[in-house]
Amino acid sequence: MARMQPMEHEALGDEIVFHVHGVTKVYQMGEVEVHALRGVDLDLYRGEFTVLLGASGSGKSTLLNILGGLDTPTDGHVIYGDRDLTRASERELTRYRRYHVGFVFQFYNLIPSLTARENVAVVTEIARAPMHPDDALELVGLGERLEHFPAQLSGGEQQRVAIARAIAKNPEVLLCDEPTGALDSKTGIVVLEALQRVNRELGTSTAVITHNAGIAKMADRVITLSDGRIGEVVVNQTKLEPRELSW
Repeated sequence: MARMQPMEHEALGDEIVFHVHGVTKVYQMGEVEVHALRGVDLDLYRGEFTVLLGASGSGKSTLLNILGGLDTPTDGHVIYGDRDLTRASERELTRYRRYHVGFVFQFYNLIPSLTARENVAVVTEIARAPMHPDDALELVGLGERLEHFPAQLSGGEQQRVAIARAIAKNPEVLLCDEPTGALDSKTGIVVLEALQRVNRELGTSTAVITHNAGIAKMADRVITLSDGRIGEVVVNQTKLEPRELSW
């Protein structure tokens, strides 16, 4: 990996999806102030596969939640397209989350009484231009598991159902919080292959946060966070396929 210089932003050839400027986040814990983010400046690009890398407590989950409209910064601006999310009302943020962003978390949050297809359909019923649930599940390699309930699926399969659910509403952005954190490396690679396929075939801007440095080698860019700040930004000149990763 080679350290990225400022001019290399243009070399990516992508329009900016998120422009983050001067974002801070302070939580009040009793009489103590916890500074989760300390003046973050960052651009994310359309169609890019980005890994946000950092140890626990580095601020990466807080940043992802702010990008996804699940949290608001204490100060600074987050521009998505032509709208400032930090000035948006709760109603506007709800519409933003519903129509523009797909979320994948470490834990799958599937509804146990619904099949894989039905878990995905829950999202497509409220989307404006959704994929068919069968197509979303086919894209993540579960075309033959449509009628299976979560209890009949492995952990990796359940996570892929969660990915299918997230992409079925055709979001412009896919935000993933430790999507392989509860999986062994072999199963995690299958999940990463599904995320890569979504990014390549649908062109979905994808940001994955992880503490696992091995995953960074498949990204277009790697953004390292430490103590609430951006430490370094690196472009992968030669990306690895998920099956080539080791951790």
